[in-house]
Amino acid sequence: MPAVRTVLVIGAGLAGTACAIRLAQAGVVVDLVDKQSDVTALGSGITLQGNALRALRELGVWEQVDKHGYSYDSLGLRAPDPNGTLIAELDEMRTGGTDLPATAGMYRPDLARILTDRAVEVGVRPRWSVAPVALAQDDDGVDVEFNDGSAGRFDLVVGADGVRSWTRQAIGIEVQTTSTGMGIWRVFTRRPESVTRTDLYYGGPSYIAGYCPTGPDTLYAYIVEKAQDRVSTTPEEKLSVIRDLATAYHGPWDEIRDLITDPATVNYTWFETHVVPAPWNRGRVVIIGDAAHVCPPTVAQGGAQALEDALVLTELLCDREAVDDDLWQTFMDRRFARAAEVVEASLQIGRWMQDGVRGDVPGLMHRVASLVQQRP
Repeated sequence: MPAVRTVLVIGAGLAGTACAIRLAQAGVVVDLVDKQSDVTALGSGITLQGNALRALRELGVWEQVDKHGYSYDSLGLRAPDPNGTLIAELDEMRTGGTDLPATAGMYRPDLARILTDRAVEVGVRPRWSVAPVALAQDDDGVDVEFNDGSAGRFDLVVGADGVRSWTRQAIGIEVQTTSTGMGIWRVFTRRPESVTRTDLYYGGPSYIAGYCPTGPDTLYAYIVEKAQDRVSTTPEEKLSVIRDLATAYHGPWDEIRDLITDPATVNYTWFETHVVPAPWNRGRVVIIGDAAHVCPPTVAQGGAQALEDALVLTELLCDREAVDDDLWQTFMDRRFARAAEVVEASLQIGRWMQDGVRGDVPGLMHRVASLVQQRP
């Protein structure tokens, strides 16, 4: 018997839907609430390394991800020169196992829909445009009030509600989320035939330029610059800025740049970071995913770490008979140091670039891959 019978999951992103799926599969009654009106996903695309694919297979959605995404096994490093010269081609470690690709790219809304459909299939009860407004807990459960006037009592509450987590604030966990000093332009467009994997360009007028195929005919491309205030920039101006920044990069970028024509496909955000000190719970309320740790996508592990949080937490909840201190200590033993190391690695790459230091990026990426190859 699982340690819980009823669970509220707040937030229908990667961590939240994964948590809900695994608990529902174990017979737990799961309510999944999200303040958005329907399935949404910010950003254009997502790079999923092998350990993320391993988690998605355990959730029963790998076949759909494989069908809708784009898989590959190598990484290219190109120079920011007039030819976009390929200077290295690296075989990526298959961190999810030899029977899974090293990496897959996905259009974020497609992945969100696949996971939400799976959640409904296994019995999760999603509620959209619903958010908690108050919670109170005792030794046996948590009482929650919602913005639609409803209320409920749950054995456990999981806050998977992102960087600005309401849950984290509600249980009194304070953490300072800080900008790393970098901002990223992302665009979703058609995939030229020349793009069959991720290539990264370090340097030039921007810190990084890269792209990732997300399906048979699509990709997302990105350029990382010094963080700037772009709040008042119009969609048409955003389109002009990313096209202008892209003129410094060549090779496949020459084809990609010509395909960037729709202002609605361009978005801009800052890189931010925090790591909540252990423990991530207060009584019967716990935070996971970006609510607990967030990092720049420079090692492409943000989504994977969110999925790992969910799978480790639900494994413990399904294998234990009680929600007690030993469960929470085991959860932290398996998750805190690993997630914190991934965050630090992603920040180190950013520091090297901002300081103009030629750091060992391939070596660091290999160390992260070796870490996440091991099951959490």
